Amino acid sequence: MNTPILEMKNITKKFGSVTALNGVDLEVYPGEIRGLIGENGSGKSTISSIAAGMQKATSGQMSYEGNAWEPESMIDALNKGIGMVVQESGTITGITVAENIFLAEMKKFKKGLLVDRKRLFEEADRALSNIGITSISGKDMMDSLSFQDRKLVEIAKVILKKPKILVIDETSTALSHDGRQIMYGIMKKMKKEGGSVLFISHDLEEIMEVCDTLTVLRDGNLIRTFAKEEFDEELIRTSMIGREIEGDYYRPDFSCSFLDEEAIVVKNLCFKDKLKDVSLTLHCGEILGIGGLADCGMHELGEAMFGALKPESGTVISLKGRQIKSPHNAMTDKIGYVSKDRDRKSLCLEASIKDNIAIAGMNIFKSGAGLITRSAERKYVDAQIDALRIKCSGRDQAVAQLSGGNKQKVVFGKWIGCDSKILILDCPTRGVDIGVKQAMYQLMSQLKSEGKAILMISEELPELIGMSDRVLIMKNGEITGEFQRSKDLSESDIIGCMI
Repeated sequence: MNTPILEMKNITKKFGSVTALNGVDLEVYPGEIRGLIGENGSGKSTISSIAAGMQKATSGQMSYEGNAWEPESMIDALNKGIGMVVQESGTITGITVAENIFLAEMKKFKKGLLVDRKRLFEEADRALSNIGITSISGKDMMDSLSFQDRKLVEIAKVILKKPKILVIDETSTALSHDGRQIMYGIMKKMKKEGGSVLFISHDLEEIMEVCDTLTVLRDGNLIRTFAKEEFDEELIRTSMIGREIEGDYYRPDFSCSFLDEEAIVVKNLCFKDKLKDVSLTLHCGEILGIGGLADCGMHELGEAMFGALKPESGTVISLKGRQIKSPHNAMTDKIGYVSKDRDRKSLCLEASIKDNIAIAGMNIFKSGAGLITRSAERKYVDAQIDALRIKCSGRDQAVAQLSGGNKQKVVFGKWIGCDSKILILDCPTRGVDIGVKQAMYQLMSQLKSEGKAILMISEELPELIGMSDRVLIMKNGEITGEFQRSKDLSESDIIGCMI
């Protein structure tokens, strides 16, 4: 442990006038699981992506195994010993799982002018099974996989190269319990064999459990590194945000309260094996939580309620008494939807913050003649940037350049700005830091008090218990339990309906 395998010295990274990293020093040792934590925009993903060859530092030096480290790309870095599983999508749609895993190595499967697809699929299946994945085949099309399964394919692709340093950027939030166990097993195996892991997470409990050391970043600066014996939840939180957290985190009340008015009524919804005769009612002024394990059907339920997934039978009736059959119907009836798969289904990454927020609010800021006035559009967008405290260089900055938490704020701004009466939130705090989570919870409480209806789909039981008026649990496409808000409601009460 005396000689670091990776040294990063005085690393600075600037994006125009914005300084993402300000002279950061970081060392990673063999046999170490090093945690990186900090608020969104603190520089965690930036410094890890520089180490993994995704981007270049503006200044500073790096060494790997005692030699200068200047990878040309992520593929170059992976081939030389540092592999990264990125926060969002690191796979390509439109091709098979096998083609994703061996994307840069297809030549080795050439048989004359053709590709030996039988061997390609067999090698992909072997790579998946080597890390404990048997439910995915190399023949599967990436488009057919869930967000979680796409992340597992990405992990298999990186591990296949046997990196000495594995960088995991906010991946656990995309995984179910079983998926996380696979990831944790890989991390422990690497540590045991003398490899290293650079692990980024906003889940403080998780990071304290799995990491040996923990480095805190804030506003592009390294604040402190904690050894395992120094881990203290309150001290780490204070280091992350520079102050103690004030105000309530979850809702302070324990009353199950909402209006009589029905916002959405779901009747006998069926879709393949994902939804089996699901019925529920969401009321105005209610936060209705939906929970369950992977593939329980809750994510498909959210899509169906927004009209983005067409059920085989059953209906979704909105506040205005109309059946929701498409996202256009939903938006017309003031329904907003935040997808778990943020980058693919909730945002246009290549577009600006302005365009992403404004697209849902054109009816509000366009003139009486039906024309969009640029000044009104800018005022509309700036109001959301200010209200949600989106960290950016300006409204014209590309969304792709934002941190995960600020991307999520843009999605919220799109639907709140146009005064959505009903919000379907699928894992709304995925990949966001504790400060942003608190702000989102407070915003949800405010919207509830205004009579807005919120359907919150979550894989986190503390979040469901802390925020919901009622919690519905799903298993195998069916609702298996209902719980009302209470100060005595515990995770153990709910788990029995999930497994």
